[in-house]
This record gives sequence, structure tokens and C-alpha cells, in this order.
Amino acid sequence: MGALNTKFGGGDKRKLTAQVLILGLNHSGKTTIFFTMRDKHNIFTIPAIGFNSETFITANGVSMRVCDLGNYKKVKPTWKDYFQESIGCFFVVDSTDEFRLDEAAQELHGILEDDSMRGVPVVVIANKQDLPNAITCTDLVQKLNLEKLSKTQNKWFIQSACALTGEGIYEAMEQMGKMVKENQK
Repeated sequence: MGALNTKFGGGDKRKLTAQVLILGLNHSGKTTIFFTMRDKHNIFTIPAIGFNSETFITANGVSMRVCDLGNYKKVKPTWKDYFQESIGCFFVVDSTDEFRLDEAAQELHGILEDDSMRGVPVVVIANKQDLPNAITCTDLVQKLNLEKLSKTQNKWFIQSACALTGEGIYEAMEQMGKMVKENQK
């Protein structure tokens, strides 16, 4: 499992700093979600060719260094370099792209089968839920075979979201903070 830095601020407040990855298929909305987390509003983005990194603090005291990793042929092989230091993963799914859900499921389960990612909590962000043809979170649980994760050490949660409006993004961050904190007990 990845590293966790514990910092003590003023008083008895304990703040955790954790590296959390944003992964998923290309065009799922990873970079838009990253910038929505950072800027708290919608901005025009282009797909990440490399990676973006920023530290965010959740309301429950977890400081997350979030790394948005691109999913291009030259960048994807470097993902494993980030696994070892990570203690959380946002996995972004384009809820409107039914044709690529099998590929998304294989990608997610392949990531979590890596030794460095075993036991790492996952928040699946079901992006683009604002669109009329979006697949519901209930159906995504089945199509992504998330129930299989219940048999592993990986805790998971699925969050309905719209990266463009920010809907569900902060809830996903809070859930990740909660899961990371629980995982460290």
C-alpha cells in the first residue's frame, strides 16, 4: 500500500496527506474533474497529455495530492510509477459511453490487481450524468462488476457526477477523504 504522511498542525488537529490518482479511459472527463476540483468551477480543458497534480484539503481533514494521469499510449505505461505512493483512486467513467464500459471495467480491475493498488479505496465517478442517455449508477455497478471488489480488500463507492457543473465532485472528494482516513486506522 502507498505511503501516508502525517502532519500535525496547531492544536490537536491531525491532517493526513495522501496521494490519490484520477484514472480512467480517455475522454471520460478526468482532466475536467481535476480542474473542477481545483478551481471549483467549469473551465475549458483539453485532454491531459502528461499529468496534472495539485493538493486539495477535504472537510474531514485529509489533504490529498491528486494526480490526474493521461491515458495516451506514451503516458499510460508510467501509471504504475504512481501506484506505489497512492492510497486512493478516483476512477472516472463516461456514463454515456455504453460501448466502452467493458473496456472501462477491464481497466479498473487491471489497475486494482496491481500489488501496489491492493487495498486502495476507489471512488468511481460516474461522469456525464446530466446527459439524457447516461447509464444510472445502479446499472454501472453491475456493468463495471463493482461487486467483485467487495471480495477484495478494495473498498469502493460510486458517485453520480457532472464535471461541467461540479455536481457530485465535492461529494466524491469527501467520500475519498473518509475512505482514506478509515483505511489508515
